[in-house]
Amino acid sequence: MALSFCGNDLNNSYSVEKGVLNNGCFVDALNLVPHVFLLFITFPILFIGWGSQSSKVQIHHNTWLHFPGHNLRWILTFTLLFVHVCEIAEGIVSNTWMQSNHLHLFLPAFMGFIAATTSVVYYHNIETANFPKLLLALFIYWVLAFITKIIKLWKFAEEGLGVEHLRFCITAVLVVLYGLLMAVEVNVIRVRKYVFFANPQRVKPPEDLQDLGVRFLQPFVNLLSKATYWWMNPLIIGAHKRPIELKKIGKLPIAMRALTNYLRLKDAYEEQRVRSMYRAFGRPILLSSTFRYMADLLGFAGPLCISGIVEHLDNKTEIVGLGWLTGLCDMENSLLLQNTYVLAVLLFLALILQRTFLQASYYVTIETGINLRGALLAMIYNKILHLSTSNMSMGEMTLGQINNLVAIETNQLMWFLFLCPNLWAMPVQIIMGVILLYYLLGFSALIGALVIVLLAPIQYLIATKLADTQKSSLDYSTDRLKKTTEILKGIKLLKLYAWENIFCDSVLETRSKELTCLRTFAFYTSMSIFMNAAIPIAAVLATFVTHAYISQSRLSPAEAFASLALFHILVTPLFLLSTVVRFAVKALISVQKLGEFLQSEEIGDDSWRNGDMPVSLESCKKHPGARNRKQPLRYQMDNYEQPLRRQLRPTETEDVAVKVNNGYFTWGSNLSTLSDINIRIPTGQLTMIVGQVGCGKSSLLLAMLGEMQTLSGKVYWTSKPSFEPFLCHLKNRYSVAYAAQKSWLLNATVEDNITFGSPFSKQRYKAVIDACSLQPDIDLLPFGDQTEIGERGINLSGGQRQRICVARALYQNTNIVFLDDPFSALDIHLSDHLMQEGILKFLQDDKRTVVLVTHKLQYLIHADWIIAMKDGSVLREGTLKDIQTHDVELYEHWKTLMNRQDQELEKDTEIESQTTLERKTLRRAFYSREAKNQIDDEDEEEEEEEDEDDNMSTTTSRRSKIPWRVCWRYLSSGGFFLVFLLVTSKLAKHSVMVAIDYWLADWTSSDQSYLLVFIILCGAGIVLCLITSLTVEFLGLSAATNLHHNLLNKIIHAPLRFFDVTPLGQILNRFSADTNIIDQHIPPTLESLTRSTLLCLSAIGIIAFVTPVFLIALFPLAVAFYFIQKYFRVASKDLQDLDDSTQLPLLCHFSETAEGLTTIRAFRHEARFKQRMLELTDTNNTAYLFLSAANRWLEVRTDYLGAVIVLTAAVAAIWMPFSRLQSGLVGLGLTYALTVTNYLNWVVRNLADLEVQMAAVKKVNSFLSTESENYEGSIDVSQVPEDWPQHGEIKIQDLCVRYDPMLKPVLKHVNAFINPGQKVGICGRTGSGKSSLSLAFFNMVDVFEGKIIIDGIDICKLPLQTLRSRLSIILQDPVLFSGSIRFNLDPERTCTDDRLWEALEIAQLKNMVKALPGGLDAVITEGGENFSVGQRQLFCLARAFVRKSSILIMDEATASIDMATENILQKVVMTAFADRTVVTIAHLVASILEAEQVLVFSSGILVEFDSAANLLAQEDSLFSILVRTHK
Repeated sequence: MALSFCGNDLNNSYSVEKGVLNNGCFVDALNLVPHVFLLFITFPILFIGWGSQSSKVQIHHNTWLHFPGHNLRWILTFTLLFVHVCEIAEGIVSNTWMQSNHLHLFLPAFMGFIAATTSVVYYHNIETANFPKLLLALFIYWVLAFITKIIKLWKFAEEGLGVEHLRFCITAVLVVLYGLLMAVEVNVIRVRKYVFFANPQRVKPPEDLQDLGVRFLQPFVNLLSKATYWWMNPLIIGAHKRPIELKKIGKLPIAMRALTNYLRLKDAYEEQRVRSMYRAFGRPILLSSTFRYMADLLGFAGPLCISGIVEHLDNKTEIVGLGWLTGLCDMENSLLLQNTYVLAVLLFLALILQRTFLQASYYVTIETGINLRGALLAMIYNKILHLSTSNMSMGEMTLGQINNLVAIETNQLMWFLFLCPNLWAMPVQIIMGVILLYYLLGFSALIGALVIVLLAPIQYLIATKLADTQKSSLDYSTDRLKKTTEILKGIKLLKLYAWENIFCDSVLETRSKELTCLRTFAFYTSMSIFMNAAIPIAAVLATFVTHAYISQSRLSPAEAFASLALFHILVTPLFLLSTVVRFAVKALISVQKLGEFLQSEEIGDDSWRNGDMPVSLESCKKHPGARNRKQPLRYQMDNYEQPLRRQLRPTETEDVAVKVNNGYFTWGSNLSTLSDINIRIPTGQLTMIVGQVGCGKSSLLLAMLGEMQTLSGKVYWTSKPSFEPFLCHLKNRYSVAYAAQKSWLLNATVEDNITFGSPFSKQRYKAVIDACSLQPDIDLLPFGDQTEIGERGINLSGGQRQRICVARALYQNTNIVFLDDPFSALDIHLSDHLMQEGILKFLQDDKRTVVLVTHKLQYLIHADWIIAMKDGSVLREGTLKDIQTHDVELYEHWKTLMNRQDQELEKDTEIESQTTLERKTLRRAFYSREAKNQIDDEDEEEEEEEDEDDNMSTTTSRRSKIPWRVCWRYLSSGGFFLVFLLVTSKLAKHSVMVAIDYWLADWTSSDQSYLLVFIILCGAGIVLCLITSLTVEFLGLSAATNLHHNLLNKIIHAPLRFFDVTPLGQILNRFSADTNIIDQHIPPTLESLTRSTLLCLSAIGIIAFVTPVFLIALFPLAVAFYFIQKYFRVASKDLQDLDDSTQLPLLCHFSETAEGLTTIRAFRHEARFKQRMLELTDTNNTAYLFLSAANRWLEVRTDYLGAVIVLTAAVAAIWMPFSRLQSGLVGLGLTYALTVTNYLNWVVRNLADLEVQMAAVKKVNSFLSTESENYEGSIDVSQVPEDWPQHGEIKIQDLCVRYDPMLKPVLKHVNAFINPGQKVGICGRTGSGKSSLSLAFFNMVDVFEGKIIIDGIDICKLPLQTLRSRLSIILQDPVLFSGSIRFNLDPERTCTDDRLWEALEIAQLKNMVKALPGGLDAVITEGGENFSVGQRQLFCLARAFVRKSSILIMDEATASIDMATENILQKVVMTAFADRTVVTIAHLVASILEAEQVLVFSSGILVEFDSAANLLAQEDSLFSILVRTHK
């Protein structure tokens, strides 16, 4: 057939006798004119280039969309393109009924399609380049197109075509669209005045686009890029070459920042508490719901199109609805939908649109959820800064609760928001589905729907059970983690006392309870998976069996496969509905918790601290029944500057910095902790507060800072006006430099911890470092003062932490400095240095007011003012001279203690002894950590099989590799039988599923009944679903059980060296985050991955079987899919890592703020901390937003690929010649093609998730290769006497000791003999090997030569458990475990109460314990926090007394005790252990001057061994030199 524009089968094709416009062909030609005009005008501009006409405004991003009606224009253009597709289809179909080709039926439409595409490309380029004058071409085009279409419509109407004709309808719609586009163009001219007006409007790009840091462009790009996430391409493809870093993802746009959303939520909350979230974030949720509705409705196009294609496949000849009014073929509307090719294209477009809307809906809800979370975090943080301290200390509001609010409750609300649109979209989807099923199958469809509806409540029940089980498993998990943390923190003590197995059993007991929960959880999860897979089979079975029995007509393939597709659609909302309802319930609980928290009690308003006037604190009085609350909504987060206070007015007490009158203070109960406080703190002087442990010294400082609740009384703060004008600017009058008793560090560098937000002054910083003797410690750190310390950083010792806190207080330029027992963790020389250089020189030279709480009475002589406290009230106040004259008894008591301390100071020969020990520990840890890293690096290098060329390609390939080896390790730890069962059951299940559908195709295509086989297959399918779901979950559970058990055993039996070189946080991570991933996350991911993959493979197999031609198209599609998944997996992993790594600092910031609340408030640094929190929140939100945008990027692409597969399958099926039998197979192929769209992205998502989760298995495995200590020994336990060691005789023969085979020996050829019952002292300079010897007694270090014989037995041959359980040691650091006092003294439960009371009496604790509720069963909180440091040390002494061993080793156990108590203790130890061998490792030589034997070490060699008296008599002995050498 010849091609001709108007065709050559009609005589009047080119005739214009009735008028030019009455010739249809000419009118169509006229319609070509605007399109040709546009292409002619725009192509030169687009392709020749117009770079010279560059925009006046320089912007970073090429995405500035500023023409009004932007989105409307895109929507109209897309609609126009769709209508043009319909017009082309109509033209082509009409043309097939003509005798010759009539190009004018479809060519103008085709040109219109190209012109519409060009128009939008042209518009986009003009808009981003900001050159509006060129839009005039588009305006002319719309006008011309509108006019030509009006003419065409008018002619159609004249010829009698009406709305029932397709051509008339299409033209009418085009007229409307062109008219609207014309209106949009007129509006741009009206607003921007770029043409026809004298003064064009000047516009500036939004602030976000001027900021180079903003990289999240979703709000700023055009509609097409928004829908397809095209703007993400550079990031995702770039990730393959170079990992995504934080600076690459930049900042958030202003509208998404936490502060913006916080202010929005705050305003809504103040106006309307209950509906505040809806008021603040309701609009985007409505938008998302709209998208969701549209997607759901479009989703039903799939089954309907399949039905149409299968039905009309053989009906090509029966054409109904053709007319010849215009002399051409005029189709009626319904006729187009009978064409199978048209239906295939419609199916493709419907899928594309449905998926686009669905992803848009997801994105909007996720963005809103993230915005809400940012706002809530800011609200919670603001509240934390106002929380009353008593709330925190009395346990009403624990750190754990705050962490839960931050980590769990805010996320619950965010997740609810993600799922929110489902709540109202799903019911509509279900109703629509049932209606369509009824339309296809009649009554039998209702039976199937009924099965689904009846089984849905079971789904809900399972979901609620899952939630409950998860909650109880979380409780056990928290408990297990708490116990594990305690074990790891006290591991040295546990090993020395041989208690590791007792504590390990305690963890395993909790773990077994957790595993019981996890077993239930696994069962319910597998039931949930089973229900999800089995419900569609059951519904299909019920429907088709019913149909076979009650229906007269035979089931056609069209109906069968459309119903099948509908059932698949229906199951998803019913399955999800239970999840959504559960999240809704959780969200309500979270809202309630947040509400309670935001209403909780706040600290009193301390504006009185500015000294403007004495404010009575009577207002804070606690009346029973009346709650003291400040307005909880006085948020000032937008005010970042330090609040400027009013000018200070001199009061009558000018020489007093702080004054308290009749103060009664409490920590929350109505009983006052401090009573009748009348004190004054003189300005510019040193005030000391002294008293015994627990008498309320620290509380007094906090009461002055306004942290305690005031029952009655007044606190006055004043400040002497400064006479030097320049000092006014230097000193911050309104903050107090405060160093708390419990040192509090930030997760930051040493420098940041000391400067604490103040400007850096090198000279001042150096002076502070020297005053606190921190330089030697800083020199040891790997990056000097730029090393990160704190919870996530390097573990520092107590003394080092305390000195950094004191340095912080000294460095701040404040008038008043509060130091709470800064010497408690320091040895005497260091304390003396800090006192002289730091307090007396540095602070006093600055004329700063210093308040010092201390036990070191020798410093009282330096005090300008002394406050002595006893039992919560002031015993005496005045100068030392006043006390000497007025309270002789107190002064004498002090004098005796001072003399003792002074003697010790003189006799202390080990300069910085304790400190140098700490430094040694630090040095040792670093040295070995480096060695360990070196070994790890070598191991990794060995694992890498390919050559290490350090070029990009190897890095890239390594990053895109899937860790198959780790996957296999995981599966094998689950057990080979389960792995085998999993593989076979999965394959069998999917084979049966395919068989069911194939049988259905066969059944519907023939006249015979296949019912019985169909029922058997469905039954088999349901049983296999159950088996596979149970197998996966229990395989996961088995793997989790084995991995955790092996990990705990390995860690707890690892040598002490392992804990020195491995950071505690790293070990804890294996037990918390990694174990949680292995327990709960890997099994469902594994299940989902195998299911999705097998579904996709079976679908592709079926399509290829039905239409082999499809295989040709499959190759390019597979290549596209490979690259999409490859790029996505790498980018997703990076973004996931960024999300995880940015979440930790945020959570840490919250917990460290809650811990250091008193310090932050004393320093007045709230605003700085708020700012930091907002930055951390925004950083985390940026990572999360990018991650969700990357997920949308993937899903859009895989969905479009799926749509192409459906189109290819449909076209291949239509194009191939068919017999009657095979129409069922076409239905089968298309139904399967439709499922591919749903599952393709899940394959990639699950693969990416599994890759991330397998990292947890890899980390756990790396610890499983740790060497354990040799617990066995070569002597059998039965050969060791029951009461060994009976006498306590110790022989050391040629002993050589090292910490690690890689390190040098620390003891060399030591020979010594200790008689039974002797009191032996061991001394030597730092690093001489004293502590190493104490560890050698317990076989804790590597004894590689020589031996230690105790009572005739070589200890190296003994089983470790036996050896360590028979000796006693008191360590330097007090370690207590949470539980009862009884448990802490005797975890083995072998002692009588009398023996425990006796030990407590010896340790001076009996009276205190008796006063506690429960006595011996009184509770000790985690770490012994409810006792002072001194009391904890006394408990540790009592613990050693309980174990009546004939050998006691004391490792300077009295560092944290005040002098009076220590004095008594020394005597008690001597009497209680009179008949036993006591080995004292002396850091203070004074404490071993009366020892019967002294061992003096130097550089690991025993240089002297004699009695103290003999050694002192030899003037040149090292011992004499050590005694003489002191400051």
